[in-house]
Amino acid sequence: MNFQYAITRLPAHTFSQGISTANLGKPDIDLAIVQHQFYVAALQKAGLDCYILPASPDFPDSVFVEDTAIVTSDFAVISRPGADSRRGEINEMTVELTNFFQNVDRIQAPGTLDGGDICLAGNHFFIGISHRTNPVGAQQLADIVNRFGFTSAFVDIRQLAGILHLKSSVNYLGDEALLLDPRMKNHPEFQRFRQLIVPADEVYAANCLRVNEEVLVPAGFPGALEILNKAGFHTVVVDVSEYQKMDGGLSCLSLRW
Repeated sequence: MNFQYAITRLPAHTFSQGISTANLGKPDIDLAIVQHQFYVAALQKAGLDCYILPASPDFPDSVFVEDTAIVTSDFAVISRPGADSRRGEINEMTVELTNFFQNVDRIQAPGTLDGGDICLAGNHFFIGISHRTNPVGAQQLADIVNRFGFTSAFVDIRQLAGILHLKSSVNYLGDEALLLDPRMKNHPEFQRFRQLIVPADEVYAANCLRVNEEVLVPAGFPGALEILNKAGFHTVVVDVSEYQKMDGGLSCLSLRW
């Protein structure tokens, strides 16, 4: 879980026009900007060099840069988002990532894949099959990462109501630990890991983010915070309330490698 770099993007004034199923009201763009500043500061405090891209008003969801690519220290894969309105986001991200990586692959049609469906645990990729990532895109990614010596497994979440992406419900914390939505605890792919289960009324907090020695935790979820603290993790609380309103979480707001 050692990262050196991160790419983020400022939220646009069109942010509230993005895709959302949360039914939590419209985000306050001014507050979203402030929260983004604190998020970047938390990444920097954890030791990351952060590259902040300008807002992209043509793409209201573009602040959620994680969906545009999958990155490791050795290679990057440009995604093909499952939502048509987000496809254009990958163009600028392709340019950005070619500045950092010699090896840049792409998910090709008819495959679709959102980065939020990809959870890397050590040298093993969990690849979510969701309403945004289809089996064709999932297989393409599996083939790519296999070339670089990684293993992978598919996790189908299409029948789980309210889970947009795999990392909405499963996140690797290092030290062979997974933070899980309770609905995921019996999945056979996760049985070899130490499982930390968030409370059923705090499932949003399953999307915590391990960054070097810190675990970023969304504000407002005391049960999940207590579980992580008792497990010995060094936690940092970050308020992302305005991003929660738009189906986004802590991992969604950056690409890290």
